[in-house]
Amino acid sequence: MSAPQVMNDSGRPTVYVLSDSLGETAELVARAAIAQYPPEAFRLIRLPKVSSAGQLTDVVRAACRSDCVFFYTLASPRLRDEMVRVIGETRANAVDILGRGIEVLSQATGVPPTGEIGVLRRTDAEYFERIEALEFAVAHDDGRGVDDLSEAEIVLIGVSRTSKTPLSMYLAFKGYKVANIPLASGMEPPKQLFDVEPRRVFGLTADPELLAEIRSQRFGDLGTFARRYADREAVEREVEEARALMKRIGCVVINTGNKAVEETAQEIVRYASA
Repeated sequence: MSAPQVMNDSGRPTVYVLSDSLGETAELVARAAIAQYPPEAFRLIRLPKVSSAGQLTDVVRAACRSDCVFFYTLASPRLRDEMVRVIGETRANAVDILGRGIEVLSQATGVPPTGEIGVLRRTDAEYFERIEALEFAVAHDDGRGVDDLSEAEIVLIGVSRTSKTPLSMYLAFKGYKVANIPLASGMEPPKQLFDVEPRRVFGLTADPELLAEIRSQRFGDLGTFARRYADREAVEREVEEARALMKRIGCVVINTGNKAVEETAQEIVRYASA
């Protein structure tokens, strides 16, 4: 890393953002502070990925040939200690963005910090992965999006009212790309289903009597359709055909009857992670 300069040609003072990660947090705070001054009053330089005490010392001393200001986030306790030492030597003006917060949390909980670099950035990445998984689940709900079914990490199949959609959304929130395909009596599922590895396919089933009751309650005011949809014998045929298909595929079969979505999801994840 080249030696930073404190002043540019216009004589504006420089605020340095220093970090052992990317420095995004420190820059956000520094910019919020700079915004309280007239435009162009300061310039800002980010100094990311300072990884050693020697590098940190060189950077700070190079910057402090005259008055200087640092906003810094250092997850490493060793680097924070070194920063305190160098600041004392150079009489730099510095704001420790993380240090005091970490101390307060440790004092309040008795839990020591990990000192791990880039944790917030990794958390943000996990958040966006969940968003991507949720978008995938929505696009592949109820048999949609079968052309790229091979991208799904989990494929749920089952007759109506076996909790396919709630499970898809719950698992997606956990970061899994999930597709679900409804099975109906006399209808062949999409051919793409048979190209998916059986270990990624999960057949959902339930007792026909329970399914008939759920369907009757859900669509009881729809007349003839509801009677056909909730007919016990018709539901039994659907479940039998669905089970035969699941056996043909060779997938894990899970009974969702009288189970919470979370409970079924945990069972699926155990199999998927095995």
